[in-house]
Amino acid sequence: MKIVRILFVCTGNICRSPMAEAVFRQMIVEAGLEDRFEIASGATSRWDLGDPPHPGTQAVLRRHAIPLDPLKRAEQISAADFYYYDYILAMDQENLSDMARFPAEKVHLLMEFAPGKPESVPDPYYTHNFDYVYDLIQAGAKGLLEHLRKEQGL
Repeated sequence: MKIVRILFVCTGNICRSPMAEAVFRQMIVEAGLEDRFEIASGATSRWDLGDPPHPGTQAVLRRHAIPLDPLKRAEQISAADFYYYDYILAMDQENLSDMARFPAEKVHLLMEFAPGKPESVPDPYYTHNFDYVYDLIQAGAKGLLEHLRKEQGL
């Protein structure tokens, strides 16, 4: 049985990507597929390395009863990640550009999997709109899971 490895990526790994990691993990648990996936998140920058997820991310996940690993800390992606993970999901065009030097076939915008929604997930670190970001991530994660079910025969 093939394990599908997913890496969510944003700028600092304290807002969007840990939220996406937690949301997608909850979706696969609810679908009974937790043994088929490995899920992680990382940052394109070094800004917040070692920091826990932003309080806004923690709060919105709590409101939706989505568990967040209490040991989760921001970490930066590495070149090895581009060979290890099957899907690398960026939150916005800037994140995508930051990863341009790596093999592109595995790299996607999360919102590619949510037709009819905006192309990018805005950074709530600046907008403070964590609820809107949660809604976009939910839509992207749902579409991603549907895509993977078809592609992987799950």
